[in-house]
Amino acid sequence: MPAGLPYTKPLPAQRTLAWLIYPHDVPHPPMHDGIDPAGAQPQPRRIKGIFLLPNMITLAALFGGFYAVIMATNGRFDLATIGIFVAMVLDALDGRVARMTRTQSAFGEQMDSLSDMVSFGAAPALIAYEWALRDLGRWGWIAAFVYCACAALRLARFNVNTSVVDKRFFQGLPSPAAAALVAGAIWLATEAEVDPKDLTWAMFALTLYAGLTMVTNVPFYSFKDLSLRRSVPFAALVLIALAIAVINIHPPTVLFGLFVVYGLSGYGVYLWRRSKGRPVSVVSMSTTEPDERGLHD
Repeated sequence: MPAGLPYTKPLPAQRTLAWLIYPHDVPHPPMHDGIDPAGAQPQPRRIKGIFLLPNMITLAALFGGFYAVIMATNGRFDLATIGIFVAMVLDALDGRVARMTRTQSAFGEQMDSLSDMVSFGAAPALIAYEWALRDLGRWGWIAAFVYCACAALRLARFNVNTSVVDKRFFQGLPSPAAAALVAGAIWLATEAEVDPKDLTWAMFALTLYAGLTMVTNVPFYSFKDLSLRRSVPFAALVLIALAIAVINIHPPTVLFGLFVVYGLSGYGVYLWRRSKGRPVSVVSMSTTEPDERGLHD
């Protein structure tokens, strides 16, 4: 603008005329469709508020992990593993509740990640160490640390890759499933009254497998394309009732078996895709391609 003149906020027409005369001194006027002349897309506004309902569920999941740690230090490994599974259920609910009630927020996302780190990263590692890995000395705490570190790396990668990962799959084993493998094995062995010293090296291998699988690029089905708002046939409700009945036969055995199958399924999907010549990575470098539309929302 010319020097020496007092500044007054120009009217829209005056601002446009001034931009034509002094294009470097006046901000670019917006186009009619909200896109600036440089072609940059407007960034969506992220809600920064704190909503009570979803964050209460997240705090309850965090308490489940904390409770598991306390029970493990007191030698109550049966209650410790149950705390992990309760945290899993609550962790699955908080995100769905936030989406259904439209109370998603940046605060809730960060809170959920921190809760997952405690409940599915630190807590399972400590439970495994206290239950069996302690007898291995240095190798025991190394295995526990590798699991804990891999959980942190997996959660960090998940947060930064959310917009480029195919929503139908997880990149690597999700941390709740990894925690279920470790906690499920301890729960089953505790119910069967197996001496932890007989499973020391087996727990060592399982802990490393669960931890390292979290940081691989192996695709694991996420079930995120299943909508609770869609109508389902009557047979689906019958199958759900049968599944609940089967789990109640012996929860430790059934749940551990289910998560073992899920923990191996990613490698099956990986090998099947590679045999068919399909891409095995679930990370897209460009989400604007026609084949990628709708897969990252």
